[in-house]
Formats: sequence, C-alpha cells, structure tokens
Amino acid sequence: MNNISINNIPIGKIPSVLPVAGRLNGSVNSARTGLQGTEKTFHEILEEKQADINGIQLKFSKHANERLASRNIDLTDEQYRRLLSGAKMASEKGIKESLVLVDNLAFIVSIKNNTVITAVNEGEENVFTNIDGAVII
Repeated sequence: MNNISINNIPIGKIPSVLPVAGRLNGSVNSARTGLQGTEKTFHEILEEKQADINGIQLKFSKHANERLASRNIDLTDEQYRRLLSGAKMASEKGIKESLVLVDNLAFIVSIKNNTVITAVNEGEENVFTNIDGAVII
C-alpha cells in the first residue's frame, strides 16, 4: 500500500490550519461574533478587506475636510464604501479626475492620488471643472 503525501509530507504529519486561522484576526471565535447583533455583515467585511488587499484607501484633502465640516456633511460607512467603489470604477475606466455622486453628495476625486479634493452637498455649486469623467453610485 502506498503512503499518501503532499509535497513529500505524509498526510498524518501535516499540521492543522485551525490554530493558524485563529491567529490571523484574533481568534476563530472573534470572527464569528460579527454574525450577532448589529455588527457588520459578511459583505461589508469582505468589501473592507478587499479594499485593504487592493491597497485602495481614499484620503481627504485639507480642503475636502474643511468642506465636509463647514457643510455639516457626515459621511456614513456605507456612503464611504460607495465613494470608494465609485473611485475604483473610475480608475478601471482610466479616469484621472472624477466627479463621484453618492446620494445627494458630490465628490471630486483625484483618482491618480486616491484623494478626495472637495465635497458638495445638494443645492450648492452645480458646475464642476477639470474632471474627465463622472460616476453615479
């Protein structure tokens, strides 16, 4: 009878992956706690991890932060994910400076720098210059 092996390691000698999986993000049980209560859904966690893996993070310029504060714009996590998704779509289409519309908010995003340049809410400036594309999310 032949001994079964993987990469010349007998099957019985291959260590379990469970101890390693538990060390990746705390513990195996901590990964399960996201299913209870009002924690993030699997889809939300997956999107965040994919954004981290792809290295896509949006920065907000000083001007954009000032605009958000002065206009009392509170960006929710869901709106941020949609803004990030819009920036990714713009990048995939080769857009360098994009208008990204999320609900009643408009963002000018430098795709090449992954930076939100400014933010406008409904009822304000309606003319956008120096953009080469728009994404409506």
